[in-house]
Amino acid sequence: MVNQIFDNAQRLQDAFQVFNALSENLTQSYLDLEAQVARLSEELAAARSERLKTLAEKELLANRLQLLLKTLPGGVVVIDGRGLIVEYNPVAGLFLGEPLLGRMWRDVLNALPIVENPHQRLLPDGKTISLTLSPLGDEPGQIVLLTDVTEMRSLQEWADHQRRLSALGEMVASLAHQVRTPLATALLYASHLAKSDLDVSHRSKFAAKLTERLHHLERQVNDMLTFARMGTLAKERFSISELMTKLVENCEPLMQGKSIRFTVANRSDEDDLHGNGDALLGILINLVSNAVDAVGGEGSVTVVADRREPRYLDISVSDDGPGIAEDIRARIFEPFFTTRANGTGLGLAIAEYVVKAHLGRIWCESSEGFGTTFRIRLPLSPGGTPLPGNFSGRAAFMGGDDAAN
Repeated sequence: MVNQIFDNAQRLQDAFQVFNALSENLTQSYLDLEAQVARLSEELAAARSERLKTLAEKELLANRLQLLLKTLPGGVVVIDGRGLIVEYNPVAGLFLGEPLLGRMWRDVLNALPIVENPHQRLLPDGKTISLTLSPLGDEPGQIVLLTDVTEMRSLQEWADHQRRLSALGEMVASLAHQVRTPLATALLYASHLAKSDLDVSHRSKFAAKLTERLHHLERQVNDMLTFARMGTLAKERFSISELMTKLVENCEPLMQGKSIRFTVANRSDEDDLHGNGDALLGILINLVSNAVDAVGGEGSVTVVADRREPRYLDISVSDDGPGIAEDIRARIFEPFFTTRANGTGLGLAIAEYVVKAHLGRIWCESSEGFGTTFRIRLPLSPGGTPLPGNFSGRAAFMGGDDAAN
């Protein structure tokens, strides 16, 4: 009995010791856990502080970027992977018109006529903007920078004008010879007319020759003055149908005595336009005159006005003459380049300047033996109002006798 009591006491003592050891372990574990929690709390507080600092810096940077976007002189448009406009700055809204959010960038861009190249577009107010596209890094989409290059284009035109004046000075000696030759011929005919014994038939013949030479001199002088003069093409309303009618009236005398089929067709559904009708009429007369000379005494010359695309007016002048060689075709718009002995080489250069003043372009399509076509494309502003006012350009073409073909 005593032994049993002793055994129970011993087991109780052992259990108590185990309990004490376990209690000590639990206490130590609690202390370790408490220290670990304290350490983690410190780390979390430090991370939170760093995170808040980073967020504050990012917010400051975002505010700066927003302020920068608002104060930028250029427009900024952000496009997502679907091609939708998701963000833009006030200048972009001013350029492209509000609202822009959610619109397809393609639709906005296609509403603006192209000026010279696809990266330049014409705005409804007459300004020209340049487009620069960049990817959004790892995100799908693009960011577009819109820059107003209107002033730059004006400066470029001024620089081109100065270069033309310089070229004009270099060509004075050659042009003086071209003026002196017909002038000497005119003086010779005038001396014949002064003879009292000259019969009527010869007098009429010499008078016609004298008038022809004087007109030739007038055309050369007008070409030189038009090329040298810096001016502004005044904006006015004019009718395409009236322009074509005036073209027929001015060109019919060129067809007299020749077997030339002269056709003028107006297929444009837009008739009331803005621009400089006199300037365009002048270059069209010059192109028709060139075509008549190209076909000689027999052939066909065709002028067509059309709107192949909604935002452009296309005018073509075609002939079935011998065509233009490739090496000559590459230079026909250069000032003073001509294949004619009595030409100034300014008519087509002036035509190009007038078309550019209308924010359009002119080019030549030709192959030897297959005729020649000169094409003029003029951009129309959104809403059908073409050729915005106050566009810069050169004085209207006054007439010419200098085609390369």
